[in-house]
Amino acid sequence: MASALLIIAIVPILKALTIAHVSTTAIERKTRCLILAQAKLDEIKARLIYSYADDFDEVDISLDGLYLCEVEDDPISSNLREIKVKVGYDLNSDDILQLDEFEVTLFTLIAKR
Repeated sequence: MASALLIIAIVPILKALTIAHVSTTAIERKTRCLILAQAKLDEIKARLIYSYADDFDEVDISLDGLYLCEVEDDPISSNLREIKVKVGYDLNSDDILQLDEFEVTLFTLIAKR
């Protein structure tokens, strides 16, 4: 009888611990993606100061292991452009970010100085 009570009590506890672990892993992955996206955006901003005419479009660039990045550089006018940085975790390890693998998207407008 005591064993049955222990099993009944332990199963929900183990289920809650498993859910907590999965949630923690997802939060860590999103946080890492956000840090990498901000770093990539800062790098592009710094490069634009010296070479505004360059095109910064990139697809499936590895930032850190399975964390991949995609950059879209869209000119709005001759003095203004929109930079969009998408970062995600390559779940299937195929070196290509699928739509369901994107975790973070940051964008900014940058004017020519």
